[in-house]
Amino acid sequence: MTETTTQNQIDAINMKLDFIVQELEYQRRHRLEMEDLKDDLMIVAKDVYHTSLKELEEFSNHIQTGDILHLMKKLVRNTNNLSNAFEQIESFRDFVDDAKVISKEMFQSLLVKFDELDRAGYFQFSKEVFNVMDKIITSFTVEDVKNLGDNVVMILNTVKNLTQPEMLQTVNNAVDIYKNLDLEKAGNISLFSLLRELNKPEMKQGLLFVTKFVKSMAENK
Repeated sequence: MTETTTQNQIDAINMKLDFIVQELEYQRRHRLEMEDLKDDLMIVAKDVYHTSLKELEEFSNHIQTGDILHLMKKLVRNTNNLSNAFEQIESFRDFVDDAKVISKEMFQSLLVKFDELDRAGYFQFSKEVFNVMDKIITSFTVEDVKNLGDNVVMILNTVKNLTQPEMLQTVNNAVDIYKNLDLEKAGNISLFSLLRELNKPEMKQGLLFVTKFVKSMAENK
């Protein structure tokens, strides 16, 4: 029993020693790896240092140590301003992102509206209007347009008078009478029949109107 206990203790000690040996080996390998990494970093750092010195030599005639210190002081003094500037840039970036979404929605809405206008015929109507304007431009000279401008007030007054309700009614009645007038059905009219027609009251009123109209036109020349 005592030999068994002693053997067990020895085995336990051996296991602990093996674990310690493994840990020591792991630490040794880790130390070697760190030393290798340190050596590699030193090589890289030396290359970077020499490269930086070489690059800085090109600017040595343009940059002085005092200039760098002055720039660093300015940066320190304007830290708050730089921070505010960065915040504004971030805000502007957020604004641009929001504007992109809004612009996309507006563009889509605009396309839909254009499609509706096209279906309704607005674009075709506009095209015809431009054709009419082109015909007007090619049919009139600059002198014609100048004369139109000089007489535009008179033209507008004439149009105004012509568009009065009583004037429109008179013109409309005249057009209806002309449309319903059929001279072919009148046949051969004798001189006696014509004199009899002229003796009617409505014909006398008509002749009186024509006479006064012609007379007024002659007086207003």
